[in-house]
Amino acid sequence: MPEVRQNILDDMTSVTSESWRTFRIMAEMVEALDKLNHLSMNCISIFGSARATPDMQVYKDAEQIAAMLVKKGFGIITGGGPGIMEAANKGASEAGGESVGLHIELPHEQGCNAYVKTRCNFNYFFIRKLMFVKYAMAYVVMPGGMGTIDELSEAFVLAQTGRIRPFPMILYDGKYWGGLLDWLRGSMTEGGYIKAEEVDRLVTVCDTPEEVVEHLCKIVIL
Repeated sequence: MPEVRQNILDDMTSVTSESWRTFRIMAEMVEALDKLNHLSMNCISIFGSARATPDMQVYKDAEQIAAMLVKKGFGIITGGGPGIMEAANKGASEAGGESVGLHIELPHEQGCNAYVKTRCNFNYFFIRKLMFVKYAMAYVVMPGGMGTIDELSEAFVLAQTGRIRPFPMILYDGKYWGGLLDWLRGSMTEGGYIKAEEVDRLVTVCDTPEEVVEHLCKIVIL
């Protein structure tokens, strides 16, 4: 009987803990909204690999894209970490523009980069992704790994299903993203799981910083 009683108490503790977690989620969301509500609605979210280094061309391109966008009147939002995120925040900060970092607390990730001017810390990925979508008017998706694809697919589904306003998504470096696009337009489209026009409507491929800025200035009205 003592064992049964302990199991019941453990279950009750677990339920209570899960219930209180909702308040931690709410608190994190309210704090983020309070901190970011000052942003003008002209920010661009830039994603890409945390493993990119300053000597890599993709790092330099991200830095240039951010700086050029700032000079056109845009603000920059990143995940606040190293790699492409650091490059974009650096470009935005040194150009004198809004440089936002939505930093997630991870056990094996480096801390927030030094070029973030407005920083939000997150424990929950889904709240962080909500802030990316809420405060950005477009995505620039640089080469990256599964985290980058996760952010891209989240925004794609929201736009595809009409849950958010039309949302431009630029994939940078057609050579890098070509395999994914071939699969979407091939296997997925041929299987009837997606429409080719959805891909063409939501996704644009650019290969130079100038193309990115020109495209965004053409379709986004500040």
